[in-house]
Amino acid sequence: MTKKKKPTPALTLLGSPTAKYPEQPSSGILENFPNRSPQRDYTIRFDCSDFTSLCPITQQPDFARIQIEYVPDLLCIETKSLKFYLSSFRNSRSFNEEVVNRILEDLVGACQPRRMTVRGDFAARGGITVSVEASHP
Repeated sequence: MTKKKKPTPALTLLGSPTAKYPEQPSSGILENFPNRSPQRDYTIRFDCSDFTSLCPITQQPDFARIQIEYVPDLLCIETKSLKFYLSSFRNSRSFNEEVVNRILEDLVGACQPRRMTVRGDFAARGGITVSVEASHP
């Protein structure tokens, strides 16, 4: 009989049924865990198809698909904390370009990846769609 591994003690959201979605974005929401294969390059991809933020002028919702791709170094982003982090933008007033660059900066700060790209494909407004891509390094 094998024992189930417990989550890393530093992970506070994983397995917590009482965790509440944050009101505002903060890099402090993001949690990480040790990369168990730091000797090689491999790619992790996240795809959030229901991202929402607010236009800073009209306060109308902006809907987007956010794609994150990175090559981890010593740390990986914990998925549930990423879900909570991305949902925290729902009441945040920011331009689309600001959102994508903020996500990149916060994620790079949380896990110090070898490489990372964040892409936001925002829904059409007035017949124009906006796609923003930011990369590290």
